[in-house]
Amino acid sequence: MGSPEVLEALVSPAVEEAGFRLVRFRLMGASGKATLQIMAERPDGKMKVDDCAALSRHLSKILEAADPIAGEYRLEVSSPGIDRPLTAPEDYARFAGHEARLELLSPMNGRKRFKGMLIGLERRNVVMDVSGDAGVRRLRFPFNEIADAKLVLTDKLIQESLKTNDLKSKDKI
Repeated sequence: MGSPEVLEALVSPAVEEAGFRLVRFRLMGASGKATLQIMAERPDGKMKVDDCAALSRHLSKILEAADPIAGEYRLEVSSPGIDRPLTAPEDYARFAGHEARLELLSPMNGRKRFKGMLIGLERRNVVMDVSGDAGVRRLRFPFNEIADAKLVLTDKLIQESLKTNDLKSKDKI
């Protein structure tokens, strides 16, 4: 099986060529039973089922021609969803004001996992208000130290998503 880096270098431009933004790329499993997960969205943040199907067909053609994965594999194309992963620096600015969970590569103050309110991005640091025994503390996490991060599903996030979807639907009328 080709390396994940080589595979991502093939997939990422193909996703952009199809008019989408790559949110997350994951290659899991062993040769012959691998799963390639692609999470993408349109530049406006939307991703419909038809978009997933179109992107899947587009990527399938490219992957078939390049044949970068030995043996059989499954291609999964999906939207990031409401409680989406935060993978790019601009995601932290875009979703400021929402709750998020993040896990660091190495401990900070004896912890690797944090949950709190996203404040935004300062240079390459993710700023977050985190509640603890001592009250709310504003912490800064170097972006390159974040192993995994995602939004927390809250009523506010759902309402904002519904409002955004409704506004975009009216734009098309």
